[in-house]
Amino acid sequence: MIVGTVKEIKNHEYRVGLTPESVFELTAHGHRVLVESGAGEGIDARDALYADAGGEIVPTARDVFATAEMIVKVKEPQAEERAMLRPGQILYTYLHLAPDPDQTRDLIASGAVCIAYETVTDGNGGLPLLKPMSQVAGRMAIQAGATALEKANGGRGVLLGGVPGVLPAKVCVIGGGVVGFNAAQMAAGLGADVTILDRSPEVLERLGIYFEARAKTRFSNRANLAECVADADLVIGAVLIPGAAAPQLVTAEMLKTMKKGAVLVDVAIDQGGCFETSHPTTHADPTYVVDGIVHYCVANMPGAVARTSTYALNNVTLPHALRIADLGWKEALRLDPHLLNGLNVWNGQITYRAVAEALGLAYTPAEESIA
Repeated sequence: MIVGTVKEIKNHEYRVGLTPESVFELTAHGHRVLVESGAGEGIDARDALYADAGGEIVPTARDVFATAEMIVKVKEPQAEERAMLRPGQILYTYLHLAPDPDQTRDLIASGAVCIAYETVTDGNGGLPLLKPMSQVAGRMAIQAGATALEKANGGRGVLLGGVPGVLPAKVCVIGGGVVGFNAAQMAAGLGADVTILDRSPEVLERLGIYFEARAKTRFSNRANLAECVADADLVIGAVLIPGAAAPQLVTAEMLKTMKKGAVLVDVAIDQGGCFETSHPTTHADPTYVVDGIVHYCVANMPGAVARTSTYALNNVTLPHALRIADLGWKEALRLDPHLLNGLNVWNGQITYRAVAEALGLAYTPAEESIA
């Protein structure tokens, strides 16, 4: 198969779909790999490294899209990239379609086979291709929140861990999944006063056993959520419904109960955000203020630590990329129901129910694509 990867063009996105090591694996399997010149610059992977790994360096993204049978990316294709897709071409990347009708419409029109990292599952019901980026984003959320809390950045001027004789900041983490766990780990490690909210008794028990006295857990209902948010210096939004739009749990009214200069970090912004007042921001302009509350809503947080993120991502995406290239996408999906769950758009049809429901569009079961 001819596989291609391109330089990411989303604002301040430095990750790349394939590392030189991944290119080496693909070429060792007999596949041809096209790499846009400069694609790996953000992770300090020069063209020469890709060439040494067996990749073919081509001048532009258009050259890659025109020839490759499978495009491996990191972020959702931007409008100019979507215009280059063709019927039957495989797109393997993060898509996050539920809050993005324009992208969905373009992918439907392209006729491409669109496999989304974020909805591929595993035997334990997890999301293995989302997990490493969730780990990065959860940890980064605390770094970003701590910075935003500084007075010069519009925050309350509170140090997360406090100092002897001064209380630490109060951190409220909404959601106890991968993002929430990693955020709580970082915040507790810095000495913050951490509370984690979740609706699953099993998750709360697991968190309680892990953190012991280093973090508190509370069942997430309206009253507990409102109280935790009002009391917090930093709120981390870490909720996820696979493939669907995130529920808006923190309302605009709740902001009025918060301390002026408190910070909201919405890690769910890729799926539309879990705060009513959220809208996507970029690393170039990461925050804005509503009712005195600082909002950090960068939609590609892991892009800031591109080298760590790219290698962590390739560790989990490469095995599926090899399977697709070795077997063809239909046979790979036929043999692996977990990879089949990643199929979001095929032949002009939406094949992931949560996306179709979020956008009010027709749904076609993914199984029909491999019949």
